[in-house]
Amino acid sequence: MRYFLDAEYNGFGGELISIALVPEDEAAPPFYAALACPAPTAWVAEHVLPVLDVAPVSRGELVDGFADYLIDDPDPLLVADWPEDLAHAARLLVTGPGRMKPIRSIRFELVDPVLIGPIMPGTRPHNALSDATALRAAMLAHEKRS
Repeated sequence: MRYFLDAEYNGFGGELISIALVPEDEAAPPFYAALACPAPTAWVAEHVLPVLDVAPVSRGELVDGFADYLIDDPDPLLVADWPEDLAHAARLLVTGPGRMKPIRSIRFELVDPVLIGPIMPGTRPHNALSDATALRAAMLAHEKRS
């Protein structure tokens, strides 16, 4: 199944704050989780943290939840419109030197938002769940037009 991915992080190249996977199948539940951000940049403190809408969990809980969410899908495809979102998702699978969470397989796809048309901001901009939902809507509308 395709999952539309968005992540929020603490400034350019910063640590992960929140991540969401919104399945293509609207009947399937999304995945959304956040980590504590003890030293946010000013922009993140103003725009991201106030709209998290979920209590932060430990990194271990987020990693386990992320892997558990995907484990039963034999061919998950994570679709994002920004490379760093994919990098943060991939890093969640790494648990230590030479070790990773058990995932049968996983694929990543980076789409150019300019090519799929305008992505209407989510109902809560800079909220990963809202932004991943908006990406799904934009991609599905683009595919319908094509």
